[in-house]
Amino acid sequence: MLQPNLPDSGLPRVVVVGGGFGGISAVKTLRRCPMQVVLVDRNNFHLFQPLLYQVSTAGLEPDSIAFPLRGIFRPMKDFHIRMAEARMVHPQERILDTSIGPIHYDYLVMATGSDTNFFGMTDIQTHAIGMKSLLEAIQIRSFILHQFEQTLLLSDLEEVRSRLCFVVTGGGPTGVELAGAIAELRKNVLPRDYPELPIREMKVYLVESGSRLLAGMNPRSSRKALEGLKGLGVEVILGVSVRAYDGRVLSLSDGRTILARSLIWSAGVRAVPVQGLPESLLQRNGRVQVNSFNQVEGQERIFAIGDIAHSTEDPRYSKGYPMVAQVAIQQGRISARNIIRLQQGRPLEAFHYRDKGTMSTIGRNKAVAEIAGLKFSGLSAWMVWMGTHLLFLMGFRNKLIVFMNWIYRYITFDRGSRIIFRRGPANIEKLRQSVEND
Repeated sequence: MLQPNLPDSGLPRVVVVGGGFGGISAVKTLRRCPMQVVLVDRNNFHLFQPLLYQVSTAGLEPDSIAFPLRGIFRPMKDFHIRMAEARMVHPQERILDTSIGPIHYDYLVMATGSDTNFFGMTDIQTHAIGMKSLLEAIQIRSFILHQFEQTLLLSDLEEVRSRLCFVVTGGGPTGVELAGAIAELRKNVLPRDYPELPIREMKVYLVESGSRLLAGMNPRSSRKALEGLKGLGVEVILGVSVRAYDGRVLSLSDGRTILARSLIWSAGVRAVPVQGLPESLLQRNGRVQVNSFNQVEGQERIFAIGDIAHSTEDPRYSKGYPMVAQVAIQQGRISARNIIRLQQGRPLEAFHYRDKGTMSTIGRNKAVAEIAGLKFSGLSAWMVWMGTHLLFLMGFRNKLIVFMNWIYRYITFDRGSRIIFRRGPANIEKLRQSVEND
């Protein structure tokens, strides 16, 4: 029978669930404190999600954006990692049920992140696919490349068009970056790799239900992003939502239909809470209500940070803080400090989010950025985007590999990770099933 097998050091035990940006930030803050820290995650690596879209479009290899968790905290004393899934929390007993057995805690930090939100549309969930995990990104890459290989065998023009049509939903940074990357595949790679394909028949759509792209940024940035995508040949559809999709025909709210074998869903995310908390604390999107100290309401020893935390303490964010890495990092840091304060009997420190800026890349030499009140776009924003992502990427090796890949791609217009690991499934539904079964 599997057991956590954690040593009893006699020190207060802090259990952190999730090895994302928030969880890592919390653990690092506790590095030199007289506490036992246990990190629980279903994976043994930290995933740099902002570059996940580059894996799915053959720009980077998977291991260049993933870093082993044990390598991050190697010098840390009385620190333990257990590869497991958190299932339920028992606040009264201070026990966290996991797939490897119960773990007792003195303090619990929930940083479980988020997953794709299909908003209850079962047909979309069945036939489309999200892009939140490394496995999904690898599968999407294989699927896209397999579509090109299969198209070479077809003579029916309608079927060719459906296989060469890629629809991305959601006009946030992920959707914008993914649509731009697929368009660059069409422009720079396909003519050389697949000269037999009718590249003019390949279509890339970006569907956004709002009135503009990048709604969290300034209208000027939204306009620049729209211009950049149109310059790459992306057909952007604004003010329209997806109503239905059967794996072949996409129906939009304005009555239009698009014949497409591929629908990549980035239109929303939903928090992944741990069971056991009162349902009255859960929001519709799965987030857990927290107070100004990031404590779960009514639970002094349980903290929630990042995508899972919902706070309305700041009037600037009446709907909760944005589900971005900077929020998670800052909340992880302040929550860890508050755990130390609780242990020492000192007053807690309220969380105040400091927005350090927003940026999104569109394609080669094209990006938009808003930092410290400055708004800029084009090559300068693109270089800032690259530098910032390299700065936050874990591990010197990963930084070097990603940087060299970017240099290589800039010089050659090539993408070196065009590998199909296995024969791609016939449609997105089977792709999604294969992802879930692996």
